[in-house]
Amino acid sequence: MYDIAIIGLGPAGAVLARHLKSEFKVIAIDRKLKNENRGGFSKPCGGLLAPEAQKAISRLNMTLPKDILVSPQIFSVRTIDLQSGLSRDYQRFYINLDRDRLDRWLISQIPSGVEIVSGAYCTEVVRDGDGFLLTLNTSSEENGGCREIRARYVVGADGAGSVVRRSLFKEFKIRKYMSIQQHFADTHKAPFYSCIFDPSITDSYAWGLTKDDSFIFGGAFNLKNARKDFETLKEKLQAYGFKLEQPIKTEACLALRPSGFNNFCTGKDGAFLAGEAAGFISPSSLEGISYAINSGYILSACFNKLPAPEKRGEHAGLNAEYHRKTAEMRFKLSLKTLKRPFMYNPPLRSVIMKTGVFSLEVIENSDKK
Repeated sequence: MYDIAIIGLGPAGAVLARHLKSEFKVIAIDRKLKNENRGGFSKPCGGLLAPEAQKAISRLNMTLPKDILVSPQIFSVRTIDLQSGLSRDYQRFYINLDRDRLDRWLISQIPSGVEIVSGAYCTEVVRDGDGFLLTLNTSSEENGGCREIRARYVVGADGAGSVVRRSLFKEFKIRKYMSIQQHFADTHKAPFYSCIFDPSITDSYAWGLTKDDSFIFGGAFNLKNARKDFETLKEKLQAYGFKLEQPIKTEACLALRPSGFNNFCTGKDGAFLAGEAAGFISPSSLEGISYAINSGYILSACFNKLPAPEKRGEHAGLNAEYHRKTAEMRFKLSLKTLKRPFMYNPPLRSVIMKTGVFSLEVIENSDKK
């Protein structure tokens, strides 16, 4: 019987596990393999650390190791509107990094007292008396690759497709997309980062960026015909100089997009949701690392206030405390829905891009034109 079971060790789960008191008996389940070789689930993500995420890491007094960073570091984004044919460059202060290495580095910061089950995923969560029964599908052949564990509290930090949310909070409704991303050998003349809009294909957006010797192209698409729309967008971008032939790797996963204050679910009755599983992701940019880090830390602080086990009451008001502590985050994300029309409404976006407000005049070298 564990005190806390954490499902998912992305930024939310890893930060939570790192900051829990050592007195808790904690187990964390993650689909990434534990060794240094890449394997298991890797989240499709552009891998740009936004200023809000940089601030969240700084608040925890953490510094990024250099082997997480990739080249080049680009400080502008080329915004392309395929419907209007407009293209503008805007200054941005992102850090270009390898998202998988970031996740693994955060996991490496977790104390040894936390039991980590790697290369495994949770298939079911059910309430069981005073706690929860979790069924795991492991990479081990022991017990047919299955394992059951019990925990007093369970935390779903397992992203948009959260099994904790699907098992315990079926009433939770939020807009879902399919995020698809491919890696290519980079054959472009100069490195760049781009943000692409095409409302005829998706009401979200797509991205393309250089990472070391690779070029990554991805986007968020409506669930119906997501792969077909992805391929259609690739074909249209050839006219803009994108070189997207012979993909090396393809990744895909669900992505969420909140549309209002009621789109968030923090959990109840001893079950909790953190990061994107709770709906904590920007409805405008789809940035979620900062909210994952912040919600993971907030939840750890709530757990750490619990009295000694023999003095604990029924959930000790923990769910209410966590819900209250994330109110500012939920309000901030709700306000971001007001920004969406200026990014995603074609006429408004076209007007803003035509005026050139806030844009950069990029001087091209003659040998790179």
